[in-house]
Amino acid sequence: MENENNIDYREVGLIVGLEVHQQLLTERKMFCRCPAGLYTKEHDGIVLRHMRPTLSELGVFDGAALMEFKTKKQIIYLLHNTNTCTYEMDDTPPFLMNDQALDISIEQCLMLNMDIVDEVHVARKQYLDGSIPTGFQRTAIVGVNGSIPFKGRELGIIQVSIEEDSCREVSDKGHLIVWRTDRLGMPLVEIVTQPQLYTPQEVEEAILLIGRICRSSNHVRYGIGASRQDVNVSVRGGRRVEIKGVPRAEIAARLVHGEAIRQVNLLKLMEELHDRGLKTPEDVRARITHFDVTAEFKNSRLSFLTEKGWNRFVKTENRRPEFELGKGAFSVRAIKLGGLAGTLNWKTQPGKTFADELRGRIRVVCGLDQSPIILHNEDLNGYETARPRFKAIMEKQLACTEKDSLVIVWGPEDDTISACEEIYLRYIDAIDGIPNETRQAFEDGHTDFERILPGPDRMYPDTDSPPIRITRDRVERIKSALQPRPWTREKRYSEAGIQLDTIYYLIRRSWADIVDTVVEQAGADLKQAGVFFGEKLKGLSRKGVKVSSITKDRWLDLFLQFAKKPELAENWDSLVRSMVDSPDAPISKVVNEIMNSIDASNWKGFARKALAETEILATKKDSEVHLKLAMAKMMSIYRGLVFGREIESYIREKIAGGNSSEN
Repeated sequence: MENENNIDYREVGLIVGLEVHQQLLTERKMFCRCPAGLYTKEHDGIVLRHMRPTLSELGVFDGAALMEFKTKKQIIYLLHNTNTCTYEMDDTPPFLMNDQALDISIEQCLMLNMDIVDEVHVARKQYLDGSIPTGFQRTAIVGVNGSIPFKGRELGIIQVSIEEDSCREVSDKGHLIVWRTDRLGMPLVEIVTQPQLYTPQEVEEAILLIGRICRSSNHVRYGIGASRQDVNVSVRGGRRVEIKGVPRAEIAARLVHGEAIRQVNLLKLMEELHDRGLKTPEDVRARITHFDVTAEFKNSRLSFLTEKGWNRFVKTENRRPEFELGKGAFSVRAIKLGGLAGTLNWKTQPGKTFADELRGRIRVVCGLDQSPIILHNEDLNGYETARPRFKAIMEKQLACTEKDSLVIVWGPEDDTISACEEIYLRYIDAIDGIPNETRQAFEDGHTDFERILPGPDRMYPDTDSPPIRITRDRVERIKSALQPRPWTREKRYSEAGIQLDTIYYLIRRSWADIVDTVVEQAGADLKQAGVFFGEKLKGLSRKGVKVSSITKDRWLDLFLQFAKKPELAENWDSLVRSMVDSPDAPISKVVNEIMNSIDASNWKGFARKALAETEILATKKDSEVHLKLAMAKMMSIYRGLVFGREIESYIREKIAGGNSSEN
């Protein structure tokens, strides 16, 4: 590819589907009575766990579960007694599903035009990465077969599930991963779309639209981690790759672009390998061999390839045997890639090569995460001192030719042997094109290996949770209180003259419901209300004023006061600050304190005085300057008590008439 940043999405057959995860705004967690949304930085206890795969109903192990087991991870959970109980640690059965969470999930389904299931059946979805101490996530389908209007067509929604959230990762180092359990068990919905998105821009827009739909209910959380997307990407001739845990829509667009390029390049690599005669696993096995070369690097100038340097790294990083460190003595291992020269530097995603694909597998599966994870002869930039040693090993010890390549790995012996096996397995995947993977997302748009893509074999019924019948009355009750869908509000607000960015902000931040309330019940102008909540308050919030702490009822009371005395709206800044500072004070009291702070009946006399005081600063030729100076004095006192336009008209009249002393 001449320019790795250019690609024709239609030509390569890009298709994308989404899994949008949105936390629900509930008081309690999903299957216990612990509070939801109570995050902690400290812990009262620590639990160490190891995960083992279990057979599915059909007697089959899930491939992803087997891969996670192969990582030999030690898993530590940090517990706090305010937000964790014995359920989270799998020491007691679950309570019945949180009714509040189920109602909100039904509400989300209705917003997405879904068919609601007659009965909710809880299933177990196996996760052995340690993110859930039980080794599985409880999940249940609530709605199916929905759709939403999107760019002049319908975007299909396959299903909506209600699930318990996972732990928060604290650290992942070598063979030890540490999790905090405060987020564990919080209710969320997973919204799965059809693979009907065809460009990165469409992916970004779809995420934002679904986000607005979710937030329209005012019953979901927002903030860091409250909404996350898994983005499923494929190109023509490839397979589905899941990019996991994308936090923001604009990042998703970059990630989809990078993954499209990656898959196109991997398909080209597949063709190249086939041309070189590698078409079966046996062909690959015959080309890849490994050797212990620890002694050859004993006195290397690259200290990390020596036992002394490795021990220094272990001590500095506080890596402990049986925890972060794998088994075996320090070892350096050379992997000969027969006839595979040029494949390590094969471009994949922008700024990355196939060698990075190997690094990702080795980091995750083998626990070898020390930089640069591998060295290879096709790119020794920054490690030039290793070039003579590489050449000697390739020519004398391994009998390599110009058609071969060499990879070096180092660390505990068992891990280096595992690394050789992972390199072999990754080349087997390469001759088959695109491996089904879950990949970790990074903000710059690149991804890295996280695990093999899970399959249906990880799902099985949860025998601890009874079915829940969804009655027609329950659905109708929720439907009767449904908020307007975003596209309905967007059309109405746009026709009123509100800017689109402001409209999106109002919906995302749950201000739209308050806008509609003050318009319907206080007679406020729709555009003015939209600008007030979507622009003015947004600016005040950025200054640190906690406007979100003010309830909808208090906003309504404020706008009822504006309706009685419209000039009050000009002093909105002071009023809002007072409402925040005095959360229990009636709005009438807040207003009266401002109105009674000064006698407004003699404002014209003060205006003449202001004109006289500012006249020395402006000649008659500078009448506009004179006006601005006098207005500044007046509005600092009479803002919200007298209309600014009335004051301005009076001052203009006086300036034009020579600043007469008459009223």
